[in-house]
Amino acid sequence: MADLSGERPSVLQAFSGLSLDELEILNNADRFAQAELYPLAQRMDDEEWWPADIFPKIGATGYFGVTAPEAYGGCGLDVFASGLILQAFSRWNHALGLAWVAHENLCMNNLLRNASEAQKNRYLPGLNKGTLIGALGLTEPGAGSDALGSMRTTARREGGHYVLNGRKIYITNGPVADVLLVYAKTDKDKGAQGISAFIVEKDFAGFRVAQKLVKMGFRGSQTAELVFDECRVPAENLVGEENRGVKIVMSGLDLERAMISPICLGIAERALALALDYARQRKQFGKPIADFQMVQSMLAEMYVWVESMRLFTYQTLRAANVVDENEGGRGEIHKLTAAGVMYVAETMNKVLNHAVQVHGGSGYIWESEINRLYRAIKLLEIGAGTTEVRKMIIAGELLRG
Repeated sequence: MADLSGERPSVLQAFSGLSLDELEILNNADRFAQAELYPLAQRMDDEEWWPADIFPKIGATGYFGVTAPEAYGGCGLDVFASGLILQAFSRWNHALGLAWVAHENLCMNNLLRNASEAQKNRYLPGLNKGTLIGALGLTEPGAGSDALGSMRTTARREGGHYVLNGRKIYITNGPVADVLLVYAKTDKDKGAQGISAFIVEKDFAGFRVAQKLVKMGFRGSQTAELVFDECRVPAENLVGEENRGVKIVMSGLDLERAMISPICLGIAERALALALDYARQRKQFGKPIADFQMVQSMLAEMYVWVESMRLFTYQTLRAANVVDENEGGRGEIHKLTAAGVMYVAETMNKVLNHAVQVHGGSGYIWESEINRLYRAIKLLEIGAGTTEVRKMIIAGELLRG
């Protein structure tokens, strides 16, 4: 959002569509992120560095376990509040925003919705304090968009354990995770209907990080290929029922897509702010480039795009806030979340293209902040289902109606 800090709260409310409580959540998270997360961003990008103390600091401030009840060390708030926090974090350090959502949404919230009471009591307090780092293990080297149908990781029952064999790739938080929600086939003859979900701890025998992957963007967010080589997982770490993992996956997919949009929005907001600052400061032909109509045209278009992203992001989050988990993976919410993330990811691309153009040569330099943001845009058109898969979902739901 453009800097409206001097405006009355009622004006901010009207512009954003947020309640006063929601606006306070966003502003408080923004202040925290600017003070604590932003100073880490440059080094994280330069060195693919992971700040080991930041998750406990986030947890101590109350920004983990947003949707979890207080009994598990959470805040008892809703998905929309979680999205606002992610938006603010992504403005100032999008790499940590991605790490945060993989931990908070893909792991913790998934366990909150699907794990047994014993599993919740064991894992959620540490995840919500930030003393445990969570991750989700779904994608495989040969299974991306067809993650379920092409899954090759297997799990067989041996007494009091399941034994997992296979590989997972592009796993956010993989190199640093303590707790992973991992999917594997327990009945190969049933195809996608023979998948089960397991909680794997990093110290389980047979589990290892094969390699940390070096990326073009989101570089401080740690990404890995994981190997399960006769990995022994206690039977009590089966999440839900055996061969019912698809239900767990599908119930979380729409929420995952809804939570990608705030990352895009936060990045785009920051890009607009940087472009405005640069246009005011950079002088050519004896005056600021902000005085030139073609630069003004780009800034105006960026503003319109960012505000349209905000509307679609908030609409999608509010829908995800009220949908029953049993309704996920189909129908209106399936269509809306796919449409929302497709639109905001593609629109963010346009915002960042303009922002780099405004910066000119300085925007092409690796070390510049706008370049760091620009290198992040492509992932959001690929992760959580590619743009092409999103279009397939939207069209499928439209034609089914």
